[in-house]
Amino acid sequence: MQPHEARLRAWLRGQFPRANDVDDLVQEAFVRVLAARSRGEIWAPRAFLFATARNLALARLRHQRVETDFALAEAAVSGVWDESADVVQAVARAQELELLTHAIQSLPPRCRQVITLRRIYGLPQKEVAARLGIAEHTVEAQTTIGLRKLAAYFEGLGRPTAP
Repeated sequence: MQPHEARLRAWLRGQFPRANDVDDLVQEAFVRVLAARSRGEIWAPRAFLFATARNLALARLRHQRVETDFALAEAAVSGVWDESADVVQAVARAQELELLTHAIQSLPPRCRQVITLRRIYGLPQKEVAARLGIAEHTVEAQTTIGLRKLAAYFEGLGRPTAP
């Protein structure tokens, strides 16, 4: 695998210019290829190494995109939990909480379960997957879908309705 390291680094930088941790990707790819080799013979080690590195890079990009979506959702909801408000702000906060509840209830059942466990109860992705009996990737996908649907729901509220 050592002879392919320089070419793998260059390929990763060319294919994934936003990936700033190429060293980590290469190291993780080597570890996974070695682990796979210990389980059996690899017929095309170079192709397997490059495919493993590609899959790792794609997984990290997906994870970064989901984290960005979470940060946006947290910023939108952060004012709902402010405890130092006067009566007007308390009423507004209660209305925002009611609106958020309606938005979450508008989600499909699986998205609603995942969003509630991840965002409201703050459970890690792995625990949500275990509780619901689904794969972690499904939790990630349902979270992304749910956040996009919530964003669309809130965008729709800002538009004037037809008379």
